[in-house]
Amino acid sequence: MESRRNVYDQPIGTPVPGWSGAQAPGREPLSGRYCRIEPVNVERHAEELYDAYSSADDGRSWTYLAVGPFESLAAYREHLTRIAASADPLHYTVIDLATGKAVGTLALMRIDRTNGVIEVGHVTYSPRLQRTRVATEAMFLLMTEVFEKLGYRRFEWKCDSLNEPSRTAALRYGFTFEGIFRQAIVYRERNRDTAWFSIIDSEWPALRSSYTRWLDAGNFDAQGQQVERLVVLIDQQRAAASNAAR
Repeated sequence: MESRRNVYDQPIGTPVPGWSGAQAPGREPLSGRYCRIEPVNVERHAEELYDAYSSADDGRSWTYLAVGPFESLAAYREHLTRIAASADPLHYTVIDLATGKAVGTLALMRIDRTNGVIEVGHVTYSPRLQRTRVATEAMFLLMTEVFEKLGYRRFEWKCDSLNEPSRTAALRYGFTFEGIFRQAIVYRERNRDTAWFSIIDSEWPALRSSYTRWLDAGNFDAQGQQVERLVVLIDQQRAAASNAAR
């Protein structure tokens, strides 16, 4: 598409008429079919989260995080107390509705209301949450909140460029890879080149349709195995949207 030009014949961006910024994330619980997301609460969540993380065979899930693994409940409670007091990042606990137990955390962060940009980060899923419908629905609930209630224009995902599971998850969730920021962060006394991904508001309707179809109970067989893969549904929606725009 040809860019707009100003009176000096310079290319300029598309208009955003009436833009007044996005809203701040709230602390109300977000509920779905399989999970509930609620702000981190030390007294309610610490023991269940520590137990869930302790079910891992080893500490590999913490390699690309700046904290953990935690050797005791006391150490984990101290960490959870710190993050519970934070407004940005704003940390949430994921509750599995089937068990009623806390099984992981994630956060909304780098909250830029003026420009309508927000990031999901500190994604810390226990083995009881990884590769489950609950994990996918948790991301869907955040996306719905970000785009439909709070009015953000851009939803970001960033990770260590060497963190292949995180990069794969971002693409599966429908984020678009944008590139590598070299030497972006130092953590654990080592360099991090950061991989950037995003979803923008114009992409959300098609993504919403894909998530809704994937999360439907009819998309899972008697053993709980998916019938249609989320990434396939997303690719189909994108192709349909591209064809419709021609």
